[in-house]
Amino acid sequence: MVYQDPAQAMNPTLRVGKQLIESFTLLGQSDEQARASALEALRKVRIADPERVMDRYPFQLSGGMQQRVVIAMALACDPKLLVLDEPTTGLDATVEAEVLDLVRTLRQESDAAVLMIAHNLGIIRSLCDRVGVMYAGRIVEEGPSEQVFDDPRHPYTVGLLRSLPRHGVRKTERALATIPGMLPLIGTDLPTCVFVDRCPLADDTCRSVVPPIVPVGERGDRFTRCHHPGRIGELEALRPEVAITMLSPSSEHREVLELTHVSKTFRQRNTAVPALVDVDLQLAEGETLGIVGESGSGKSTLAKAMLGIEPADEGGAVQLDGHTVAKATIDRQTAEKRAMQMVFQNPDSALNRSWSVRRILIRSVEKLTGVKGKEANDRVEALAASLRLTPRHLDLKPRQLSGGLKQRVAIARAFAGDPRIVVCDEPTSALDVSVQAAILNLLSDLQADKHTSYVFISHDMAVVRYLADRIAVMYLGRIQEIGLTDDVFRGPHHPYTEALLSAIPSVDGEEKVRIRLSGEIPSPANPPSGCVFHPRCPRAISGVCEVSEPPLREVAPGHSMRCHIPIDELSRLQGLS
Repeated sequence: MVYQDPAQAMNPTLRVGKQLIESFTLLGQSDEQARASALEALRKVRIADPERVMDRYPFQLSGGMQQRVVIAMALACDPKLLVLDEPTTGLDATVEAEVLDLVRTLRQESDAAVLMIAHNLGIIRSLCDRVGVMYAGRIVEEGPSEQVFDDPRHPYTVGLLRSLPRHGVRKTERALATIPGMLPLIGTDLPTCVFVDRCPLADDTCRSVVPPIVPVGERGDRFTRCHHPGRIGELEALRPEVAITMLSPSSEHREVLELTHVSKTFRQRNTAVPALVDVDLQLAEGETLGIVGESGSGKSTLAKAMLGIEPADEGGAVQLDGHTVAKATIDRQTAEKRAMQMVFQNPDSALNRSWSVRRILIRSVEKLTGVKGKEANDRVEALAASLRLTPRHLDLKPRQLSGGLKQRVAIARAFAGDPRIVVCDEPTSALDVSVQAAILNLLSDLQADKHTSYVFISHDMAVVRYLADRIAVMYLGRIQEIGLTDDVFRGPHHPYTEALLSAIPSVDGEEKVRIRLSGEIPSPANPPSGCVFHPRCPRAISGVCEVSEPPLREVAPGHSMRCHIPIDELSRLQGLS
């Protein structure tokens, strides 16, 4: 089995080699044989320098490398079945694509069966021959992947697929479809049809008779558990439509945040490690700026520099509403702290699990606004209501809530002081698609109501495309491309953006040419000369790209790029001219 988080699947105190060798000694091999087998296993999972990797600790490897090592351990006993439990959840698009390529290759070479568990439906569509859709412990639909995705025959499957931001849909066009209600609690008695309480097609038959297994098609390789598979077409009429004016950001609002020449350098063993290099950014009122890039590109460091969690280096400036704020949070005034808040990726680690939701939110209201007593409690209840949290939820502790409800609490805490700017760091990466849709709709509604600005960091390019008005693409601490969302997706792109977009698995089965990047993102402590992307760039110009670093220059109104290749030539190379 390959687990979701490779960092937790390995012992952080033991070198990779010792852990991998143990997998083979347990099978009866001698130490010498086990070491040779471990090296061969690392080569099999496409690790280029296995000797060096064997001598490292897990924390010294990237997420993609860690996952490859865990897969190598799982392959030690030559399994007939390889179970992958959300193996790419924490990985960016390019590394995710590499891991999936590896799984495909290993499946062909070893002839092993693969059971893939994932809430990323694009991965399931691109990798799996068959798909089973599970709800409340039961398979409600099963069949060939292409048929299930293109012609779903269970209301739950339809709900999942409609929850996705597909076909480039934007928040200005419509809200995402969601599945009302919640999963039945574990341990409670299940109804006759497990989906009946959330199904728009439910009738008295569904509430009194267990749905049969209904074959779909003539080949006998597909089924659904539903009384009304012939009425699935009626669900199309239930697609939500929200007027564009409700969700559109204003293009006329003034800038609330400006970063000028912001850099951040860490020190490790007396070595300078530049995590951010000369970043310039602007954020307008009511605007969402999406930040994308591989792990280690500087996205989270940029967010922390904005908030003052990691003070920026001397020479840079962070301006809020036109005035410069202190670099460190501790030196900022209460009003400045109140104006900028953050929603973290994992609400479990961001919320005090021993406090009730009410106490968590009251503390935030008191700290940020100075309001006390009944007034603070009234404000918390109004805030909770605006985020679809009931009074009952306020008296529960985070551990008693579902993942989606916990993330709502984290968002409520961020909005406790009516912030001007909210930084969202992967806020939906651990959520299933229906809960993700509800959170994205909630963020859109809050923005439309309060004109809050978002900095939205994510690996999920479809989510960023749906929510963001502009997108900044980062690589090795530098902004490589920034522009309006439609311009960045439509192209021409920076070669790095081009590779990121080509790696996205499509839930619609769209064929696209994958651009594979060689190697890993370089160490910021020893960046390449010239353009920092040139060692991995498939379009690098010899004698130019490795010599000088290109400036970030405007290639079209509101669209800037850091590349030596002229924009007309990029357009031709990418087949857009």
